Parts: sequence; C-alpha cells; structure tokens
Amino acid sequence: MKRSLRAGRVEIQQGGKEGYGAFIPARLPPSPAVTLNGELQTLLERASRALGRLDGISLLLPDPRLFLHMYVRKEAVLSSQIEGTQSSLSDLLLFENNEIPDVGIDDVREVSNYTAAMEYGLERLRNGFPLSLRLIREIHGILMENARGGDKTPGEFRRSQNWIGGSRPGDARFVPPPPHELKASLDNLEKFLHAQNSVPLLVKAGLAHAQFETIHPFLDGNGRIGRLLITFLLCAEGALTQPLLYLSLYLKEHRDEYYESLQRMRTEGDWEGWLKFYLRGVESVALQATSTARNIVQLLEADRQRIQGIGKGASSALRVHELLKERPILSIASTVGALKMTKPTAASAMENLQALNIVREESGRRRDRYYVYRRYINVLNEGTE
Repeated sequence: MKRSLRAGRVEIQQGGKEGYGAFIPARLPPSPAVTLNGELQTLLERASRALGRLDGISLLLPDPRLFLHMYVRKEAVLSSQIEGTQSSLSDLLLFENNEIPDVGIDDVREVSNYTAAMEYGLERLRNGFPLSLRLIREIHGILMENARGGDKTPGEFRRSQNWIGGSRPGDARFVPPPPHELKASLDNLEKFLHAQNSVPLLVKAGLAHAQFETIHPFLDGNGRIGRLLITFLLCAEGALTQPLLYLSLYLKEHRDEYYESLQRMRTEGDWEGWLKFYLRGVESVALQATSTARNIVQLLEADRQRIQGIGKGASSALRVHELLKERPILSIASTVGALKMTKPTAASAMENLQALNIVREESGRRRDRYYVYRRYINVLNEGTE
C-alpha cells in the first residue's frame, strides 16, 4: 500500500456546479501496522508511566467525587474554549450558582451542556453501558441541547456534507467523508473500539480520536466529542479508575501542531507522527493533573487544620468548607439551603472563613452577596483564563 493511502483516500464528489475532494478514511487499525519502536516506543512508555501515576494518586484523594466534580468543569471550560467560547471556570461556577457570569449566557450554557454530557457519558460507562455509537449520539444530544448549533440535528449523525475551513467544500482546508460513506466508517470505528487486539490501549485511544476527527460525523460538536472519546475509552478499558485525563489544555496550547499532525496523517499516512504528538500530550497532561491533585489535597488539608484551630464556630465552618470543595462560589442563602443551617449560623461560619482568608466576598453587593474560595479555583484555573 502506498504510504499516502495508508490513512485513506480522496474521492471527487459533485456539489452543485463544482466538484470537490472528500476524504474517505481507511479502516482501523492502520495497515501496515503502526511501528512501535525507537522514539515512539519511548514516548509510549513515558506516557503510560505518567498515566499510572495519575491513576495512583486518584486512589489517595480523600473524596474523589468532589475533586472530579470540579475537574470535569475545568475540562468543560477548556474544551469549549477551543471551539471559541469565552467562558472561564469562574463564569461557569457563577452560572451554576444562579449568578450572572461576566460573559454571554450562550457561552456559559455551552460549557454547562458539555459538563452535563461528560457526566452523563461517564455514568453510563460506570453502569456497564458499552462505549458505542449509540452512547456517542446520546452524549452529542446533551451537548447540543439549546446551544448554538442546537439546530444542527443534536444526537444524530449528519445527512449532509460538512467541511473544515473555507466557505464551501471546494475551497475547504479539509472535507470529511460524504454522508453515504459515514455508516461504513463509523461501523469500523465502533468495531475497533471493542476489538481485543495487540494495540496498546493508549495507542488505541489516539488512533480512535484521530479517526473520529477525520470522519467528523456530526454537523457541530465533533471536536468536543472526539476529545471525550479518549478519556471514555481509557475509563471503559480500566486504565483509569477515575476520569482524570483530558487533553484539551495541551491541544489548546499546541493547536497548530495538532491540526498539522492530523493533516499529515491523512495526506501522508503518518500515523506514527500523529501518535508522537498525542503521546507527548498524554504525558504532559497526566503529570499536570497529578500535580493539580496533590496541590488541591494539600490546600484543602491545610485550610481544614486552620479552621479546626478557631475553637468555637469550627464545626459549622468545617461544614461550609466541605461544601466549598464542590461549590467554591456560595451565597449565604445557598449555604443555608444545602446544609440546612440557620441563616445566622451560615453567616457566622462564612465570616470565620473570611477572617482566615479562605473565602472572600466578591459580589461587591450589600445584599445577596456571594463568597469565593479563590485559592481553590486558582489551582484548578491554570490554563483556562
């Protein structure tokens, strides 16, 4: 097989008065098979070790559920920023706390939808549902609900031609396969996801992501679903106990190289080049996530000990501190509702936390004020602002 045909081929399609070339991906796994030696083997070993350390630290988290609650939101912000939204993590948290964010509501709703789609997919996998085309469609439906692009058949694979860059297929940077080729390409991708073969799992996830991006099966939302596919596959296959690996920050920081390596894979059959880029990202993100988890554990424990030292009032302040781990922007009213405290007790607890510089009032209002666990958000916020 010619190397240029290893990832697929371009076929001329007729679109109105002008023809255009659409890319038809070859079946997975690549043929000839990916050669795992030299630099690529070294990168795979380093990425695997970093992933193992990340999975190990997840077992040491005092409450993985609370950490994941916030970490998933960080990923939602980053992945949506790649698609052009301006929402920050603070904007999302304000929106979830029924406050008005600093950016347009449409941006924040997109990020909120992404959070819901991620959590839905992860819960389905935990309950034994297979990573499948059906699950991908369900996640997409949640992602696009009442969002910009929500009119582009949420939860359904496209029935018309799409393209990337340019104003039409004829001048596009890349044209995915036409609708009549989607079923065969997607069926092969699903079989590859379920196949028991000798392809290392991290490599399998990288191949699946690139293939999904090449197929581009939806009219909108492909990038966000494609990035989730990596994490979902690692969780479904047991490589991650908790869904802590997300490549969005790395892809955001190396956007041009990301698109170029995908395109070289298609035009030159350079699967190895794509995998080198991807595995560097896995190592980088896994190491960063491990560091973030450690820093958050240290911060939360140090603040808990400081609260214990205040004596009277420590009990209620500790309860509010626990709530802040999941909801680091709180009003007195939301604290009362969540913890079933009296308003004076919640206000006193918040005053104690503010005196310790654990929270600070950031609304600037005299009434309906809210308080922010800023140092906690800052640890999570790296790369999202």
